Amino acid sequence: MNASDSIASGQLPQNSGVLGGGRMGAGIAHALLISGSTVVVVERDEASAQAAYERVSESVDKSIARAVVSESKDQLMQRFSVSMDYAQFATAQLVIEAVPEIWELKVSSLQAVEKVLDPDAVLASNTSSLSVSGLAKELTRPGKFLGLHFFNPVPASTLIEVVIGEQTDENLVEASRGWVQALGKTAVVVNDAPGFASSRLGVAIALEAMRMVEEGVASAEDIDNAMVLGYKHPTGPLKTTDIVGLDVRLGIAEYLHETLGDRFAPPQILKDMVAQGELGRKSGQGFYSW
Repeated sequence: MNASDSIASGQLPQNSGVLGGGRMGAGIAHALLISGSTVVVVERDEASAQAAYERVSESVDKSIARAVVSESKDQLMQRFSVSMDYAQFATAQLVIEAVPEIWELKVSSLQAVEKVLDPDAVLASNTSSLSVSGLAKELTRPGKFLGLHFFNPVPASTLIEVVIGEQTDENLVEASRGWVQALGKTAVVVNDAPGFASSRLGVAIALEAMRMVEEGVASAEDIDNAMVLGYKHPTGPLKTTDIVGLDVRLGIAEYLHETLGDRFAPPQILKDMVAQGELGRKSGQGFYSW
């Protein structure tokens, strides 16, 4: 199956790539792998590449333990590789970028990937808030670019936000729906706007929850329990913030504040916690101790 065939059919590409093998990138690679694609993850150095390999290997072990895959681990891992060479993306029909939410890094990374891609291949960003249309303007093939916003943790999440930029080819919309379905997840299609739908709503709730902690309205645990028990959220907004990363949430809030106005101004408690290195689960301390 070549790139144009995978777009026309909406079937998951036989060969795919992920740029960045952190928590999100490894989760995306795992999802592609257990759904039948051959996957390569490209990282910046050998240590990061090895860490990405171990993350995916551990996720595969968990999938096998839950009996959600029919292939053996050897069969699955034969279709997975890590590299530090962008040229490994040359045979991919779909590459998903999953580097940190820093505009300059996103742009330079996407441009580097685009240079080695097949002309018909699709490039996607896992950005949770940055403008897909803006990123597309930095590329030579903006029609072959869109947002595929996965959610953390990827194996457990059933949602992928498909973000359509101003220049995204119309046929990519239905193709991406097919890819999401092949991954066993559900697509929500949105037009490019600051924060899309999920981040905009999620951050709005989380920022208000932080202000409530800051004002002494209630504890983080009680605020979260109110949303879990009263609104059936699987986790509360503050625990979710810890899982996502307070630094990530701060970056999104600052971007939304700049683009949408003062209602997204990050509260002082968030800025202070990030400055103190209290980033949530990844640092061991956030609104909760991990």
